[in-house]
Amino acid sequence: MPLRLTPTFRDALASTRRPLAGMWVCSGSALVAEIAAGAGLDWVLIDMEHAPNGLESVLAQLQAVAAYPVTPVVRVPSLDQVLIKQVLDLGAQNVLVPMVNSAADAATAVAAVRYPPRGRRGVGSALGRSARWNRVDDYLAEADGHVSLFVQVETAEAVAAASAIAAVDGVDGVFVGPSDLAASMGLLGAQTHPDVVAAVRSTFEAVRQAGKPVGVNAFDPAVAQGYLDAGASFILVGADVALLARGSEALAARFIGDGGTVADMAADRAGGTAGDAPPSASY
Repeated sequence: MPLRLTPTFRDALASTRRPLAGMWVCSGSALVAEIAAGAGLDWVLIDMEHAPNGLESVLAQLQAVAAYPVTPVVRVPSLDQVLIKQVLDLGAQNVLVPMVNSAADAATAVAAVRYPPRGRRGVGSALGRSARWNRVDDYLAEADGHVSLFVQVETAEAVAAASAIAAVDGVDGVFVGPSDLAASMGLLGAQTHPDVVAAVRSTFEAVRQAGKPVGVNAFDPAVAQGYLDAGASFILVGADVALLARGSEALAARFIGDGGTVADMAADRAGGTAGDAPPSASY
């Protein structure tokens, strides 16, 4: 039975006049990915760079979100052509490559997602979920239409090369990472420093002049709105692990308040002090 694949993130961006809002999925959990997929956001980013995700967990998350009207993008940990091939064979249709610093890096990324003669992607469609085990008609001939590639600008070097990076044929969009960009500018942890914001906005201008969509990461609502006003076509506004961390902290603040250290709170529950021996067997 012939099967059809879903539209790519490139297609989703082209089909709307509003920016697409999404969130990171960094927990490595298919259950959490499914919860995020059903939230009503436009897209989710399954992260392999800074999260405990391997091929098996990415596969499980792709399967979990497939039932929902949300577009999954997988960020690979590096510009590794072998790993990109494997992620594509899992059925990822949208790939984000971090730390792309030049047009040459971007061209290497394009080659990794395309079959010969236009690229170097290994042919394994009969064995992979990408073509649904050869149940997608003409997958090999139409593979370029089933895959979108986004590259990440997140260093001062990449900002200077943003126009050339965006102009590479096969790059479908550019995503700006303010955190690493700030670090590369000697402003570690200062993602909203005026110089960092200016660099992000100059990248926006260069990418948009090249005719490509540009996105950015911004968890602060005011910062996010500023980037949307500056022309961001897509944006990430939160992360599963960050939402859980802040939400659980809010619960603790409301129902415990300033309860001191974890040891103090445990001692309070046990009816003693942090220096007391733990009670026997009742915990």
